[in-house]
Amino acid sequence: MDLKKKLLHQVTRRQLFADCGVGVGKVALASMLAGDQVFAAPKAEAATGFHHTPKAKNVIYLFMAGAPSQFELWERKPELQKLSGQPMPPSLMEGKRFAFMDSFAKAAPKLLGTRREFKQHGQSGQWVSECMPHTAQVVDDLTFIRSVHTENFNHAPAKIMMNTGSPIFGRPSMGAWVSYGIGSESKELPGFVVLQSGPRGPRGGALNWASGFLPTAHQGVPFLSGGAPILNMANPPGFDARRQSETIDAVVDLDRMNLDRFGDPEIETRIAAYEMAHRMQTSGPELIDFAQESQETLDMYGAVPGEKSFANNCLLARRLIERGVRFVQLYHASWDHHGGPGENLDDNLDEVCLAADQACGALIRDLKQRGLLEDTLVVWGGEFGRTPMGEQRDTLGRNHHIDAYTMWFAGGGTKPGQSIGETDEIGFSPVNDAVHVHDIQATILYLLGIDHERLTYKYRGRDFRLTDVGGRVVDKLLA
Repeated sequence: MDLKKKLLHQVTRRQLFADCGVGVGKVALASMLAGDQVFAAPKAEAATGFHHTPKAKNVIYLFMAGAPSQFELWERKPELQKLSGQPMPPSLMEGKRFAFMDSFAKAAPKLLGTRREFKQHGQSGQWVSECMPHTAQVVDDLTFIRSVHTENFNHAPAKIMMNTGSPIFGRPSMGAWVSYGIGSESKELPGFVVLQSGPRGPRGGALNWASGFLPTAHQGVPFLSGGAPILNMANPPGFDARRQSETIDAVVDLDRMNLDRFGDPEIETRIAAYEMAHRMQTSGPELIDFAQESQETLDMYGAVPGEKSFANNCLLARRLIERGVRFVQLYHASWDHHGGPGENLDDNLDEVCLAADQACGALIRDLKQRGLLEDTLVVWGGEFGRTPMGEQRDTLGRNHHIDAYTMWFAGGGTKPGQSIGETDEIGFSPVNDAVHVHDIQATILYLLGIDHERLTYKYRGRDFRLTDVGGRVVDKLLA
């Protein structure tokens, strides 16, 4: 080994970057080595390819973190209104467990009707509450599943279950499975991007978009929510292209030497991540430049350039899928309305609906008028729903409920203007077409051209998949 290589071999990556900046590349490598892997996902090559002809090319998943109340938004239940204030039938409570059981132990839980007014909308006649006036305008482009159920009533494991197929920490997320299975069409941007808005991030944090035991090239890449989504896009003053090129060459030399020595495929991920970050210096500024959007479009979303908002993230999501990003996931918090300070179903629900509703409706209209909705699957929903009973708290609220809640879907090969599944007269349990979380995951994969039973990865002696040992495609959802 010559002197140059010997010196390079002895210099750690942290020492290399202590005295020089390389714009977004520095953020990519430093973040990855520090463990948070902010820009650690390069363009991932497909591991298996399509199993059948896809109906959708991209996914925009609008994850409403905290669990929206279906009774205040989507589920009109006249009988629940009539019975409001009466005790919950004990027979329905037998064997059931809820979060914050102590709030039900103080007194027999009572049924709670909603104070929200519902009206029918569109040719499909879907019932939508006054909380969602903009989404109500696009109901004919949506399909509601009103009988979704899951298994865990605590936020973090339920979110992780919805995103990874298991409440056990460390499994690959849905976006990671998609990236691993069919890759991405984008060469300049990650194939799986995560955007966040609201007062806090989702419980479970990065576990919701991690790659688990899949190669880390497939993990979700969080963009920032406020200001510029991608920091350090430009080189610092005095750091010209020649110096940057020399630095990149030195880093690649270091990594390739270690790759030859250890044979660790994760080193290839590091090399590709750094190259991706360098390419993003060209593609990134154009991506986040909302000045290219008309004022009409900005007003439709309620987007304000540079602002931290769900509206900005929805517009950015559209721009990402236009540029070939396969899976974009938006987390918007907080929908956790138990009652109490900051958590009631009156003012606090209005606030979160105001932040989300306009942008959701705008996203559907925008994708449709640009001819993108046909190939883009849009998913809306949380980790579980809310009970038809109220909670004994200072203000109006509902407990967590895993037996039945509502999600909606649009575009990407789904059949619009319909409802799937139905719950009993008080909305406690499904009475037909019950849809498990694994069924949702299987259907999303199917629409992307993936057979959920064939997309597997061998780890610790067994073949794992997103849907574990369950899952069926919801045929009624398909166009």
